[in-house]
Amino acid sequence: MTIDFVRPRLALVASALPDGPAGREALSRALGGGDVATVFIGAAGRGEGAFQDFAQGLVPLVQEAGAAAIVADDTRCAGRVKADGLHVSGGSQEELREAIARFSPKLIVGGSGFKTRHDALEAGEALPDYLFFGRLSGETDPAPRDRDVELAAWWAQIVEIPCVLMGGSDLGTLMAAASTGVEFVALSDAVFGSPGAEGERVSAANAVFDELARSRAA
Repeated sequence: MTIDFVRPRLALVASALPDGPAGREALSRALGGGDVATVFIGAAGRGEGAFQDFAQGLVPLVQEAGAAAIVADDTRCAGRVKADGLHVSGGSQEELREAIARFSPKLIVGGSGFKTRHDALEAGEALPDYLFFGRLSGETDPAPRDRDVELAAWWAQIVEIPCVLMGGSDLGTLMAAASTGVEFVALSDAVFGSPGAEGERVSAANAVFDELARSRAA
């Protein structure tokens, strides 16, 4: 089977950013560094009120940059902060289907936590806008997990629904993740683990995607 290559785009997982101005400034620097398609915002242990305040500070920045702001696992927060999408992270077919029925197409709805091909295909039958392979909390290991890479590469080859692969914490491993054929590669610590240099890290990630696109076009 021949698959037309599509240059992947960058997604960011912003859940681990600090609350308040420091987190907003870090995200602004990242968004100013180049193309970002999506920003995922999860609670990361925050209580309901703190999470809403956190998301409320980030969502407008994301949208002003032309990216989609997707809130994880909190429908009330997603509505209150006027997010573009809702992410269901628990790997539950039932919860994903319920979210799609309630919120699609008004919101982008996708999910993660599906660890086998069978589970992923069952999730795909609900027609989410995307599936996410990897831990939405972000990846602290230098490279993405082999299981996630294998699932994402398989999915990208046979299913039209887009997928997001959680990349590793080291930009040196990004080419391997991008070469799987996925539409989006998500980064967290690889961008936000370098305070003050977030924009440069986003620029570097996009340079990797551009290099891959040139090599595939040659």
